[in-house]
Amino acid sequence: MNKEIERKFLVVGEFKSLAYSHSRITQGYIASAGGRTVRVRIRDQRGYLTIKGPSDSAGMSRYEFEQEIALADARDLMLICEPGLIDKTRYLIKSDDGRHTWEVDEFYGDNQGLLMAEIELASEDETFPLPPFVGREVTGDRRFYNSHLRKRPYCLWKDQLE
Repeated sequence: MNKEIERKFLVVGEFKSLAYSHSRITQGYIASAGGRTVRVRIRDQRGYLTIKGPSDSAGMSRYEFEQEIALADARDLMLICEPGLIDKTRYLIKSDDGRHTWEVDEFYGDNQGLLMAEIELASEDETFPLPPFVGREVTGDRRFYNSHLRKRPYCLWKDQLE
């Protein structure tokens, strides 16, 4: 079983100059209920279909299956997605120890102003260095799940963050 283990953080500092790559991502959700999602994504000119299971109690681990699909199929599937698309640019940044890659997402549209960094890990207790652009951890905070951001975007609640 494919298991995704990741931690998420808000971004508080400059990061773009550290990126070795970036890509534009548009994604929609064919289904999202009970913590389970079926997502279609277009990343630059490639399509993907992803199925994710519910997160564990800490919000750190979950089942994930992803398959590349034809771009034309991804575009067609976008037409049957639930309302609300996610639009973002993802920046890739190597960690200081060279063992990990940080993915930093800059959101647009109703999620404009949200900058979030995530790191995928091999185990839940794995340690890693925090770069200077990383702020408060939001792992497990469902408000920051992309599937939630499409239903209740950041612009509706950003002023209520502590």
